[in-house]
Amino acid sequence: MHLKILLPSRVFAALEVTSIVAEAESGCFGLFEQRLDCVAALVPGILTYRLPTGDVFVAVDSGVLAKIGSLVLVSVRHAIAGPELAALHDSVRRNFLTVDNQERVVRTAVSMMVSDFISRFDRVQHA
Repeated sequence: MHLKILLPSRVFAALEVTSIVAEAESGCFGLFEQRLDCVAALVPGILTYRLPTGDVFVAVDSGVLAKIGSLVLVSVRHAIAGPELAALHDSVRRNFLTVDNQERVVRTAVSMMVSDFISRFDRVQHA
């Protein structure tokens, strides 16, 4: 199978794999080339794919997986790969917590801008 992991800004990975294990809202599921085509909403978790040299683990954020023939497309917001789960766990904690903090700062700034806009708009209407 040909696996493509897509991020909003780039292609994270594009390679030939023998199997894939992903996690959807209803639980984990596996994909082999002969499986029927499908689409699944992914939840944050570990995506595992098998290469001839061994398994590779990828921590992914929520997203979508689509299998069309021998092509599997995975579209997620964030992804971090690692050969071992322990090292991947540490990377995820560092990177995803940083992203969460950045998103929290952005949400706060947007909220303040909206509040300021509404108060200014209200003043203009009453003037």
